[in-house]
Amino acid sequence: DFLFFWGAVFLITTTLVALLKKENKELTPTKEETKGITDTYRLLFSIIKMPAVLTFCLLILTAKVGFSAADAVTGLKLVEEGVPKEHLALLAVPMVPLQIILPLIISKYTAGPQPLNTFYKAMPFRLLFGLEFAFLVWWTPTVRHEGGFPVYYYIVVLLSYALHQITLYSMYVAIMAFNAKVSDPLIGGTYMTLLNTVSNLGGNWPSTVALWLVDPLTVKECAGAQHHACGTTAAAEV
Repeated sequence: DFLFFWGAVFLITTTLVALLKKENKELTPTKEETKGITDTYRLLFSIIKMPAVLTFCLLILTAKVGFSAADAVTGLKLVEEGVPKEHLALLAVPMVPLQIILPLIISKYTAGPQPLNTFYKAMPFRLLFGLEFAFLVWWTPTVRHEGGFPVYYYIVVLLSYALHQITLYSMYVAIMAFNAKVSDPLIGGTYMTLLNTVSNLGGNWPSTVALWLVDPLTVKECAGAQHHACGTTAAAEV
């Protein structure tokens, strides 16, 4: 119902914009570097062939591999260990004001000539939170009781998520600031979109791989079935 409602709102509003918004044809268009889709893609290929951009793309595509498991799997493992999904969803509510305030604070440190310094400084702390999340998943079954989980457990989870958000947004804002700084103003939109797309891919493909590797890397034991391997889903079902 939630998705249906907002999907309907989205379709209605965008349709109204398409039908009712008129372009001002009296204004003289500014000089553009590209004239169409073909020229834009030629420009993108010429940008990405530059040695500095190519190196940067390779680095940013692999920079987030170390965080992929912690980011993608932690929530799922907590649910698997018995933490109610609705409780985890409620913990996301206090994160909203934090997510609004953090970019405002971090932008002061990324506005200088070397915005990536913040990215470098946040990286080891974010890697350490991967270990902290692993400990959190291991600790979860030990504090569970018949009534659910104690209040102090949720406080620990909330603090862990909040501190993790600080490292995440430090890296996110820093990379955005760097992309904005190095983008050519004449083709700023195209240049910025290319770098941001690569940055997003650098976060998405490791998470996909991490989720895919969960089953193969999980050690399972079958209760009441000696000498029967449970490594695969089919074997576990048997």
